[in-house]
Amino acid sequence: LIQDAAYESLLKSTRQHYHQHIAQVLEEQFSEVTEGQPELLAHHYTEAGLIEQAIGYWQKAGQSAVQRSAHVEAIAHLLQGLELLKTLPETSERIQREVDMLIALGASLIATKGYAGPEVGTTYTYARQLCQSLDNPHQLFPVLRGLWQCYNVRGEYVTARELGEQLLTLAEQV
Repeated sequence: LIQDAAYESLLKSTRQHYHQHIAQVLEEQFSEVTEGQPELLAHHYTEAGLIEQAIGYWQKAGQSAVQRSAHVEAIAHLLQGLELLKTLPETSERIQREVDMLIALGASLIATKGYAGPEVGTTYTYARQLCQSLDNPHQLFPVLRGLWQCYNVRGEYVTARELGEQLLTLAEQV
């Protein structure tokens, strides 16, 4: 309680400066922490208000959690990064990064909620909408595949077939 009270008594700018300094020291002098606990740097960069750096580390934290099959943790990290992404201007680079994070999120949602989970369909549908503004078949393919799996398991075979045909066409083009 004393620690929390002391932290809250600091000016926001002072807290941000401390978080930025901690993150920079961790990056520069403790590479094992940077590699092993990217969520720690993500937290400090988020609190420092350095959104770009924070997003990169939330994405790394999500990917690291996926590799360990810690899907609940991955979902939390990726959602945090996606929330921060919404604060950035809408550029093609931001959209590509968002789609990458949504693809990873979709995979973790499948692992925790199942293929037919409503969150899975929502995530891949949104990713598909974002893909329409990009011309990157390498991002579109896993999105369409995730949607196909979702509709196929739900028993919505007409939609699943249409998505399967789109996958085939995309594969033949690439």
